[in-house]
Amino acid sequence: MADYMVFDLVEEITRLDGSTYEELGNIIINGRAEYAAENHFIQQVRILKLNIPHSNHVEKVERYINEHYSDPGFSMTSWEEWRKTPEIQKEMQAILDDNRLG
Repeated sequence: MADYMVFDLVEEITRLDGSTYEELGNIIINGRAEYAAENHFIQQVRILKLNIPHSNHVEKVERYINEHYSDPGFSMTSWEEWRKTPEIQKEMQAILDDNRLG
């Protein structure tokens, strides 16, 4: 697995079907999402909030993502959505609420 990913922003991803979801990221991952949009793997990505506090909720989601996914780099041939368990989805909702995004 690549280096441990640390998250400090919330972004909104628009899938090819037009539906959206929020995801944690960092400036590097956001750049990869921009690359994915340019290559038509997703419609678009936009940053909703920068420099989010590194709360317990963020730490739990960050740990889960790092345990189940690796940094895709720029060699991607498709967009991999990070699927979350119901427990981790609740943590993600808490992050959105804490940052007045939910």
